[in-house]
Amino acid sequence: MTTDTPSNQEAQTQDPDLADTESSIWLFGYGSLIWRPELPFIQTKPARVDGYVRRFWQGSEDHRGTPEVPGRVVTLVPEPKDHCYGVAYLVSNLDIEQTFAQLDHREKNGYTRLSLSLKLESETASASQKTVAGTTYIADENNEAYRGPAPIKQIAKEIFQSIGPSGTNIEYLLELAEALRVRAIDDPHIFALETEVLALLKQSTLQASS
Repeated sequence: MTTDTPSNQEAQTQDPDLADTESSIWLFGYGSLIWRPELPFIQTKPARVDGYVRRFWQGSEDHRGTPEVPGRVVTLVPEPKDHCYGVAYLVSNLDIEQTFAQLDHREKNGYTRLSLSLKLESETASASQKTVAGTTYIADENNEAYRGPAPIKQIAKEIFQSIGPSGTNIEYLLELAEALRVRAIDDPHIFALETEVLALLKQSTLQASS
């Protein structure tokens, strides 16, 4: 079976200036889309959005938790003087309708589309950043599944105990933390939660073996 769309590995090596961005859309991933995009894309680039931070403030009742025991997943929270690093995927307009349908279903538990400016990170220090129009999914405080801020230890406990149809909430956190680390993205909120959850896992293992 052949396809006109380059493989994901090939796409990462392409120069964004060579792509016909007028017939494509940039999608910004900052959570599970970083480590499990599951979407067709022409290329991918490190990207940044200004005025937002990544937080485990959104509830998950359909993927990483249940209505009875909701999990926690990330959303973007407005923070005028800060920013969030993630990954931008360039999706062809030929694929965008199907991609949006897929993401609308995947993100149906409280997320809506948001148009915003993305700063594509340059591959070299001497090259300038490129700002493009992009789209992402965000869950704000007005959706029914929103859980909001809480102490790190409380959020970690909720993550530790939550399991949903897509797997454990622990997996979601650890996969995200590792994906950020691989991309040299520093996110104190995510890494603090990782530390707390790993401590809970260690404690649980010791208790089980005693």
